Amino acid sequence: MLVVGITLLAITPAASTMDFTEHDLASEDSMWALYEHWCTHYEVVRDPGEKARRFIVFKENARLIHEFNYGDASYNKSLNMFGDMTDDETQRAYNCSFVDPPPHRVVSDGTTFTHIAARDLPSAVDWRERAYGGGLAGYVTEAKSQGVGCGSCWAFAVTAAVESINAIRTKVLTSLSEQQFIDCDMDNGGCTGGYVTKAFDYIVKSGGLALEDTYPYKGKRQGFCAMPQPVAASIDGYQRVPPYDVAALMAAVAAQPVVVVVQADGVPFKQYGSGVFRGPCGTKPGHSMTLVGYGATDSGENYWIVKNSWSARWGENGFIRMQRDVAAREGLCGILMYPSYPVKNKQA
Repeated sequence: MLVVGITLLAITPAASTMDFTEHDLASEDSMWALYEHWCTHYEVVRDPGEKARRFIVFKENARLIHEFNYGDASYNKSLNMFGDMTDDETQRAYNCSFVDPPPHRVVSDGTTFTHIAARDLPSAVDWRERAYGGGLAGYVTEAKSQGVGCGSCWAFAVTAAVESINAIRTKVLTSLSEQQFIDCDMDNGGCTGGYVTKAFDYIVKSGGLALEDTYPYKGKRQGFCAMPQPVAASIDGYQRVPPYDVAALMAAVAAQPVVVVVQADGVPFKQYGSGVFRGPCGTKPGHSMTLVGYGATDSGENYWIVKNSWSARWGENGFIRMQRDVAAREGLCGILMYPSYPVKNKQA
């Protein structure tokens, strides 16, 4: 019997962010009411003086987002958790402190990347859907939150990829522990950032990852490693996807979700709400996420489907659709530069 270990997100984007209209912007009183609602929605608590100062920033952000959404862009911005932050604060929030990866070292059994001809690729892939993988209701856990003060995107991206390949192999989807990386992976920096490839190495060397339920996320390095816990998922190694190659990345994610690293510090990316994101963004990757598929809009615009770690209240239930066909060799926001995925050969 196939088992699904956690509740899955709906595939159709839901109202994970807070909507507002021009009526909310009509007066100082209505704007204050909107700000109060925003604080409640995102569980933000400010002292009176700080709240008054933040309200000024909030009003300007709300106005600019409203004006942007009335334009003809391919995506909408959202008055999300960054709503009362300045541009500088928004750029620094959720900083992952990623640095360029070390020289590639495969720790698996020598598996190499297999190219698939573009004509043989599926027209669309979405590992969140039952129909794509077959069997389970989906192979991707719901979006989680790394927290504003912990640069642990690398741990979340790797964990998500391992959750998915484990589900593909075992037909059981379980939520695994990011905190284990923060506390126990001494080759990475915990909340100050880390290497994706070193995280894969850690899983192989340590024997695997524990369940999230038995080793829950704390958003900080606790000063001790709470292992051993029962191992819920293991891998045999990892593989890098050839960089700067759209077809290669499509082939990789057609087989399983893939860790990608992008530049996500810009205000447009942080304020993403829905639709196909086209930038602007740079190509100096510093934020790890998990690529879970690709597709196209009804009008024919191709996109990637990427899982973030800023909670389900960001973007489309915690996911973003990013433009796939761009002129830059690095891909939009550098998505083609450092893709990699876990290798798991065993069915258990």
